[in-house]
Amino acid sequence: MKVKYIAILLISILNCNAQETPTQFSKAALNDAFVTLEGKTITFSEILEENKGKTLVVDVWASWCKDCIGGMPMVKDLQKAYKNTTYVFLSLDKTEDAWKKGIKKYGVQGQHYFMQSGWKGPFGEFIQLDWIPRYMVIAPNGSIKLFKAIEADDKKIKEIL
Repeated sequence: MKVKYIAILLISILNCNAQETPTQFSKAALNDAFVTLEGKTITFSEILEENKGKTLVVDVWASWCKDCIGGMPMVKDLQKAYKNTTYVFLSLDKTEDAWKKGIKKYGVQGQHYFMQSGWKGPFGEFIQLDWIPRYMVIAPNGSIKLFKAIEADDKKIKEIL
């Protein structure tokens, strides 16, 4: 009986380690395609390369998302407080037209990309997307410093910035 409990404990420990928070993006996530405001296709890897040497706050959002819009004032507060940080907005709007209208309507300032692969695409799957808004912090070297926050005023974001 004791062996059974030890085996269960070991399996539990191994499962916890298997679900560690990633610090690097998967190849599939890096190769996922996004659309720029100009209508060009760009991979997430290219977005990171264009911002190499910068700290990024990534905000996965949509203009139809009540919680996303409710969080925008807090994002704007972050932008005022951390001016040397680059803000990247990845939209899950249903259409590119809705995405562009949402940017204007809510005065969202930063770099904008449309997630054409959606929730279940390679990027969404990698970040285990289950809720928006979703915030991440990426270090200047491209490593993931904060994998998951769902509130723009999460203390972890400020601690890292």
